[in-house]
Amino acid sequence: MALKGKNVTVLGAGIGGLTAAIALARRGAKVTVLEAAPELAEVGAGLQITPNGSAVLQALDLGPRLKRIGVELKAVELKDHHGGPALMRLDMARATHGNSHPYLLVHRADLIEMLASSARRHGVSLLFGKNVTGVAIGFDQVTLPLDDGPQRTTKLLVGADGVRSLTRQALDVRKKPVFTGQIAWRALIEARFVPVRDLPPVATIWMGPKRHLVTYPLRGGRLINVVAVEERADWVAESWNLKDDPDNLRRAFSGFAPELKRLLTLVDDVWLWGLFTHPVAETWSQSGAVILGDAAHPTLPFLAQGANMALEDAWVLAEEMDRHDDVQDAYAAYRRRRYARVKRIVAGARANTGIYHLGAQPLRFIAHRGMQAVNRFTPDLMQRRYNWLYGHDVTKGG
Repeated sequence: MALKGKNVTVLGAGIGGLTAAIALARRGAKVTVLEAAPELAEVGAGLQITPNGSAVLQALDLGPRLKRIGVELKAVELKDHHGGPALMRLDMARATHGNSHPYLLVHRADLIEMLASSARRHGVSLLFGKNVTGVAIGFDQVTLPLDDGPQRTTKLLVGADGVRSLTRQALDVRKKPVFTGQIAWRALIEARFVPVRDLPPVATIWMGPKRHLVTYPLRGGRLINVVAVEERADWVAESWNLKDDPDNLRRAFSGFAPELKRLLTLVDDVWLWGLFTHPVAETWSQSGAVILGDAAHPTLPFLAQGANMALEDAWVLAEEMDRHDDVQDAYAAYRRRRYARVKRIVAGARANTGIYHLGAQPLRFIAHRGMQAVNRFTPDLMQRRYNWLYGHDVTKGG
């Protein structure tokens, strides 16, 4: 099914949806993106675009601009919550993981704007304020009712509509998410209030009993991204848009290092959400409809791979749609290339929580001494553990 001249509708103008639109349009498809939001807005916070993700953006001729909007990560440091020297330092500037593409820290709004601009340059039609209320998959077309006008129909639908995907629901994938017993805060701090010495291009993970906090710079060091996770029994809705009192964040991390507590005094606005596990979808397509990104495989944030998996999905989907004469063959090939990998990533993200949240003092002491020993004697060991993740390049047929 060569894509040249084919009409494709993409549901959702997030990272996966816009990347899919670009990849499809570059292969000759006529692409329309439907987005419920009235416009692109300054929403979200920091993202880590790892080498496997930046490989896709490079292949879409967006590598130079990605470097301009991102901060190239030099290292990841794991620290005890009381402070002191790093227990482990991963030198990301020196590591290649078998993949020469960069590891960048990017503001989500900047990435979305970059992708939207590229989509428009490739002739993609971006329609905002289009709130689709359902997805009905028929034998030869997909029907999309809208809450503000007549329904739309399309023969080819890419459902990039996120964790509450209507497209996934239409594929009859109905297993409910499970609350993990963890909540997360996110915040941005203006770096002009922070001493320059505290702003290296480093991602720092502060590990404490039943909680951890991550900081890293954005926008050339003008902002600091904060993501903090705490274990708790009470449920918080799975939403990125619940405003919380910054004092709740400060109280949760009041026992952490003085320099971190000083940083948290600068937080003015903070958002809270609950962390849920979702099964990877078994069914990814039906007739002309297919899903990608969070619609297919939502993940916890502990490997920083949500955006990167969506980038990979978009490339592979467009490539297989252009390669196969039959759309069902294309969708089946896309799922075969992606399923085992995304399952491994989702499981790996889930497993990382235990490393960051060790509670019992003897166990934490032993684990931290182990980190220090690895850091001193075999510093490349931990980095090599992630070669399978960062070294993967879907643009080379992976």
